[in-house]
Amino acid sequence: MDADREHMLAALGLARRGLGSVWPNPAVGAVLARDGRVVGRGFTQPTGRPHAEAMALEQAGPAARGATLYVTLEPCCHAGRGPACADLLIAAGVARVVVAATDPDTRVNGGGIARLEEAGIQVELGLLREEADRTNQGFLSRILLDRPLVTLKLASTLDGRIATRTGESQWITGAEARRAVHALRARHDAVMVGVGTVLADDPDLTCRIAGMKAVPMVRVVADSRLRTPHLSRLAVTALQHPVWLLHRADVDLERAQGLDMDGVSLLPVPGGPVGIAVDDGLRALAAKGITRLLVEGGARLAASLIRADLVDRIVWFHAPAVMGGDGWPAVQEFGLTELAALRRFKFIETIRYGSDLCSEYER
Repeated sequence: MDADREHMLAALGLARRGLGSVWPNPAVGAVLARDGRVVGRGFTQPTGRPHAEAMALEQAGPAARGATLYVTLEPCCHAGRGPACADLLIAAGVARVVVAATDPDTRVNGGGIARLEEAGIQVELGLLREEADRTNQGFLSRILLDRPLVTLKLASTLDGRIATRTGESQWITGAEARRAVHALRARHDAVMVGVGTVLADDPDLTCRIAGMKAVPMVRVVADSRLRTPHLSRLAVTALQHPVWLLHRADVDLERAQGLDMDGVSLLPVPGGPVGIAVDDGLRALAAKGITRLLVEGGARLAASLIRADLVDRIVWFHAPAVMGGDGWPAVQEFGLTELAALRRFKFIETIRYGSDLCSEYER
């Protein structure tokens, strides 16, 4: 079983290469081994096709006959832009398939495994299932919870301040930490901010590490009244890097038409106590295929998501500086009166980037 575990770990490493580039599909890795030798490898390609199994089979060629496939998610059994992976494996003569986790998509959900077994292929399920589910947590969240996996990124001083009382915020953290943020963006399908961040900072919200992200970053703004300027960096680059605005239905029609002409996509959602209803906004993103969402600001949006218990992970960068109570907080108030109502998270790890520290937490 040591060899099985080693090959599945390799498949999981391959799967992670697809994170941020394969939505709405899951990120899957596959390894084909025969007679103690790896004969094929693959992972889901950008935009979701070809699938990992098809890539591994193509690399292996005739050597796939009689081989064992190690795959991080159950092979699909429905044809889409390509043939079903289960059918490809049967046609190739694969003898054994080791699957880490089942696919909860209603088009699969055990059907791929059943088809392989009906064809006489030995199937083993559950090796490194927890690791596989963690890799595809965004896909699972979209299928099972009808929303993307939400990672909240914060960058602040030690006392949790993100800007001076006059609004100056660039830059609190150093260059190494900012580069780590771009790498974080690369592993997500979309990045989201509130319109206040757009008005204050005019960000472009792209991944600026050359070659790291295979598909354009989807840039989302919670903008209930469509205040995003026509000449903002987001609007003027919307044809190169998608921009989606989550807004209330009762907005100015002329302004909506102008943004639409800029190439901005408008997604109407119900209104909330302040701005949009964030849960409906996340459902709208899931309906468009987003599985992994990185939220970068601002303080009001962070408070809305935490208050609604919609944050799955927090990645918090701390600069070794203190600003004082008149600075802007990383998270605005959300009416907490009792400690029992605190949103608590589990600590995962801390990494140092230059003089800054980055701590990661999960629900």
